[in-house]
Amino acid sequence: MNDYYEVLGVSKDATVDEIKKAYRKKARLLHPDYAGPESEEAFKELSVAYETLLDPQKRQMYDLGGPDALRGGGSPFGGAGGGFSDIFDAMFSGFSGQASGPAPRVRRGSDQLIGVEISLKDAVFGAKKEVSYGTYILCDSCHGSMCAPDTEPTRCGTCNGTGSVTRVQNTMFGRMQSRGACPTCQGYGTIIASPCHECAGQGRVRSRRTITVDIPAGVDEGTRIRVGSEAEVGPGGGPNGDLYLEINEKADDVFVRQGDDLHTWITIPMTTAALGTKFDLDTFDGAQHVEIPAGTQPNADIELKNLGVSRLQRSGRGDLHVHVNVEIPKKLDDRSRDLLEQLANLRKETRIEPDRRPSSMFDKIREAFTGQ
Repeated sequence: MNDYYEVLGVSKDATVDEIKKAYRKKARLLHPDYAGPESEEAFKELSVAYETLLDPQKRQMYDLGGPDALRGGGSPFGGAGGGFSDIFDAMFSGFSGQASGPAPRVRRGSDQLIGVEISLKDAVFGAKKEVSYGTYILCDSCHGSMCAPDTEPTRCGTCNGTGSVTRVQNTMFGRMQSRGACPTCQGYGTIIASPCHECAGQGRVRSRRTITVDIPAGVDEGTRIRVGSEAEVGPGGGPNGDLYLEINEKADDVFVRQGDDLHTWITIPMTTAALGTKFDLDTFDGAQHVEIPAGTQPNADIELKNLGVSRLQRSGRGDLHVHVNVEIPKKLDDRSRDLLEQLANLRKETRIEPDRRPSSMFDKIREAFTGQ
């Protein structure tokens, strides 16, 4: 990991104002909205360096032990030093939520969730989709600084730039001292006297974005796809949040999806079911040759291997099932009836007898002992 001072381009004895000025200058050059997606990692590193060196306590820990010191360790109470005074501070000043240094104005943007409608064919093969959504983008006027052109934040006179003030209260236990956010600067340590008119001092403006995303093959209704750093820009030009796409799969006119398999239904005359035939079926993979065997029964299922939906978590595809419905004519003319009667007589199909009841487990046990 690069040295945070080098990332910001400042010396190790740089003041808070110098750190803020250096960040604003580099943030304009590295923000993904301007420099492109390839600058995302550099911008994140810049933001981490800025937040660390802006906070006096974090900066001191970093100077003593580098990035590892910021992850805890060295003290049984989770800090770099620890001790009773730290615990006392945590108990009586932590309720305000105020950290030991000024709060950063630059924050990460929120994540966003939008729905994307796809066709069944898109789910089978995957697709590229253009999605449009409302979000926050970096302000063109202040580039995230929140200040009007040619101005910058000034140090708060109430807290002297620390972001917090000390209060003394008389309680039943005596005089208690607590620390809370500065009411003048709201804990930021600086005051923006001339906020940017374009973004009302937010460093970002509401707009509409359109991007092209890859929909992987095999996605299903309700699947969520994460697109990193494509959601809103954070306050103060902070890093973008992540965009989540929720898949809405449109019903198809011909095929029905069940898991990774596709199903479709055809209706054939009873004569075709008896004689068999061959035909071409239009599928997502083009025309496929389907054979109806002679003697096909109603509700037969003809499987076409590997013509279903691509599997999202593993290789291969599901199958396409062709369900056969046999059409029995409800009305016959005299000629048709005569021919069917001749066929029935030829096949000796005039007698109707009930099927034998399937044997139960108890019937089989009885037959084993009695031989009946």
